[in-house]
Amino acid sequence: MAGFGRHVLIETASGERVICHPRGKKSQAVVGDRIRWLPSQDEGTIEKVEERKNLFYRQDEMRTKSFAANLDQVLILMAAEPEFSENQLTRALIAAEAAGITPVIALNKSDLPEPFGRAWTKLSPYRAIGYQMLALSIKPKETIAASIDTDAQTAALLALLEGKKTLVLGPSGAGKSSLTNLLVPQAKVLTAEISQALNAGKHTTTSTTLYWVDTARTTALIDSPGFQEFGLQHIEPMQLASLMPDIKAHAQNCKFYNCTHLHEPGCGVISEVNSTDSARTISTVRYRLYSDLFAELSQTRY
Repeated sequence: MAGFGRHVLIETASGERVICHPRGKKSQAVVGDRIRWLPSQDEGTIEKVEERKNLFYRQDEMRTKSFAANLDQVLILMAAEPEFSENQLTRALIAAEAAGITPVIALNKSDLPEPFGRAWTKLSPYRAIGYQMLALSIKPKETIAASIDTDAQTAALLALLEGKKTLVLGPSGAGKSSLTNLLVPQAKVLTAEISQALNAGKHTTTSTTLYWVDTARTTALIDSPGFQEFGLQHIEPMQLASLMPDIKAHAQNCKFYNCTHLHEPGCGVISEVNSTDSARTISTVRYRLYSDLFAELSQTRY
């Protein structure tokens, strides 16, 4: 349910919550894991982490940061203002694709017409690719114009989350904590209890925590710390095109099987990028992001 350093908080099938520790020096368990454990006095010991169906993580040259395991989807929450980073968004989408987890993009602050309009337009290539997208306005209802139907927004969000385990991911200030508090009104109380149980002090942005949205414990929302950087060192450069659907769609038209899509003759991707057809499906920005990421991932390996 939550983790702080070597301590983790687990929940049993009956709903009881217990603090557990790993047998060795390092904890391998992450939020969302199913584990086998043994009680020891008033706490417990992790004996085994069950096999995962997936693991969502980022990796830079220094370390690997695991967010959560056994996910059904990742909700990438961006805000219309301040302007979000397309680079960060693309990295998160690639990490989700690599882990085989469905990504959903949510754009917060729909109550700010001009910034939201610009941001929604900026996201048009992602809608064209086929990523599911939600508009949200996560703030007290009385402060929002009557023209914004927040009830409909919340209903659409709850329908998307129902029966699934969803990690909420995004940069600091996007509204992740506000979203959690909206869907899980008792989240602050639960967070305080977890922090007290683990003797971990203030919790807000320091760890990942799973909350049940429903009493039946079938719908889970996992709140994660905000990030400013998102390393993809676990991705091979030649794997990158297959993790960007718009690039992948044209990579099969390349003359050479080992095409990098950067300079080769007969490249289906370059041909599409250079096309004057108004219906071309690879945006200039997306192709530049691919090129920059390919260079970054290649540089750290050779």
